[in-house]
Amino acid sequence: MTLPLMPKATAVWLIEKTALTFTQIADFCGMHPLEVQAIADGEVAQGIVGYDPIANGQLTAQEIRRAEQDPEARLRLAPTALPQPKRLRGSRYTPVAKRNDRPDAIAFLLRSYPQLSEAQVSKLLGTTKDTIQKVRDRTHWNSANIKPRDPVILGLCSQTDLNAAIAQANDRLEREGRAVPPPPVPEPDEVA
Repeated sequence: MTLPLMPKATAVWLIEKTALTFTQIADFCGMHPLEVQAIADGEVAQGIVGYDPIANGQLTAQEIRRAEQDPEARLRLAPTALPQPKRLRGSRYTPVAKRNDRPDAIAFLLRSYPQLSEAQVSKLLGTTKDTIQKVRDRTHWNSANIKPRDPVILGLCSQTDLNAAIAQANDRLEREGRAVPPPPVPEPDEVA
């Protein structure tokens, strides 16, 4: 369930301005009824200014009146005309601890899936085309220590994103009339 903006401040406002039950407020704000009761008793959230969900378009006055008349009714967020944010695919930020694994993942993708474009590898692993080219040419500063390892196992991309990129690359090759390479056969050291 989607929660309102600033749940504690919204709960403070609902406690002060409405006749809703603690359970109704707790359910709407994603809190425990005892926490709402503690707010009402002044034990919790002292100094928090109430946040009006009606003025901010999260609730309507009719919805509050409906819930006040029926203690079993649950409040529902008002529909919004704002578009929902789209989830971006691929990794954008790689933690410092995993950055040394990135050249290994690049080497794996270049060897196992040659049909992937540099742009696809770059998007999947959150790296640059320059780094991909250096790994391909073996001019990377750490070339001697690069061992091809699966980026999914390393946690640099998801299997779903990798499969989608491979399917897209295979479709592109078919459109261009080139042969699609067979799937890679895992080497003995890659099998877990």
